[in-house]
Amino acid sequence: MTTESIVFANPHADPALVRPGAADGIRAFHRSLPDYEPTPLVDAPALARRLGVASVHVKDESSRLGMPSFKILGASWATYRTLVDRLGLDVDDVKGLPALAELLDDHTLTLVAATDGNHGRAVARMARLLGQSAHILVPQDMVAERIEAIRGEGASVTVVDGTYDEAVAASAALADESSGDHVVISDTSWEGYVAVPGWVIDGYHTIVEEVLEQLAEPPTVVVTQMGVGAFAAAMIRGFVPTGARIIGSEPTKAACVLESIRAGECVQVDGALDSIMAGLNCGTPSPLAWPDLLAGLGHVAAVTDDDAEDAMRALADVGVVSGESGAAGLAALLAHGSQLGLTGTDRVLVVSTEGATDRAAYDRIVGR
Repeated sequence: MTTESIVFANPHADPALVRPGAADGIRAFHRSLPDYEPTPLVDAPALARRLGVASVHVKDESSRLGMPSFKILGASWATYRTLVDRLGLDVDDVKGLPALAELLDDHTLTLVAATDGNHGRAVARMARLLGQSAHILVPQDMVAERIEAIRGEGASVTVVDGTYDEAVAASAALADESSGDHVVISDTSWEGYVAVPGWVIDGYHTIVEEVLEQLAEPPTVVVTQMGVGAFAAAMIRGFVPTGARIIGSEPTKAACVLESIRAGECVQVDGALDSIMAGLNCGTPSPLAWPDLLAGLGHVAAVTDDDAEDAMRALADVGVVSGESGAAGLAALLAHGSQLGLTGTDRVLVVSTEGATDRAAYDRIVGR
C-alpha cells in the first residue's frame, strides 16, 4: 500500500466487457422529485490551460435535490425500487414518491445504511419523505458536522468502533438479526445482496444523461472518484459507450481499487483509512461494481490529502465549492496529467461530487 501519490495503467482494461448503463424510467423518476433540476456544468478554461487540454467542464454536485452531494440520486432510486418490490408491486404501477408514501401509510419501516457521510444522509432524507424511520451507521472517524447533518434528517445514528467497512458489516448484521421491518439501502454489495446496490449505481446514470444534454460533444476523458466503486461504475457504464477514456481516483490511504487492479481481483486494504477525502475511505471495492472497474478504467490514480486540497483551491478559482472527496477527481489530473496521456484535443469531464463538508475547514484550505 503506497502513501505517495501514484498513477497505475490498468492492464486488464477491455471496454468491450463494460456492461450496459441504466434502464429506462430513472430520469423520469428523478424529475418527479421535489425541486429536481439538472446541476450546473461549469466551463473551466483556466483548468483546461493548466492541464493542456481543449476543454474542462466541471459537473457541480454541491446542491442536488436539496442535498449537498450527488448521492441522493442513487439513494432515492434504490429506496424507491426496494420498497416498491417489498409491497409486491410493479415499478411502473407506482407513480412517483407521493404515491409510494401513501402506499406505505400503514407500514412502520426503518431504512438502514452504513455511510461515510452523504449516502447515509440521502437515505435518511428518503425515509423522512416517505414517513418512515432511518438508522444510519457511521465509522468512528466521522466528523461531527456530518453526523449532525444526518441527525438533522430525523435519523438515529450509531458510531461504529471501526472503519467504514466495519460499519457496512454492522449494517448487514443489523438487518439479519432484527425483524423484517429493517430495510438495508447500501451502495456496496456482498454475497446475496446485489439488487439494492445495483439500483444505486443505476440512479447515478442521471448525471450521465444530463452531461450529454449539456455538452455539444461528449467528453473524451472522464475522471471519477472511487470509494467502493458504485459511482465509478455508473460513469464507466455511461461514458465508455461514447468512446471516453475513464480515469479513477482514490486516496492513497484507501487505494482499494488500485490495489485490486494490481492483483487482478478484489482485495481489501488495511490501515486507518483516514484520508481527509472521507467519502472515499473504503477498504474494499463493491463486488458488484468490480467487473466494470476492472474492464472500464484506463488508469487509476491514488492521490494524497495535499493533492485534494490543491484541487479544492483550483475548483474554488473557477467558482466551484467542492469538498475534499468532491475534488479528488481533479486532484488526479493535476497531480498526474503528464502520465495520463492528456492531449491538446481532449475534452475533459470532472465531477465535483459534493460541496463543502466542513465550512470552517473549507475556508482554511482555500484561503478564505
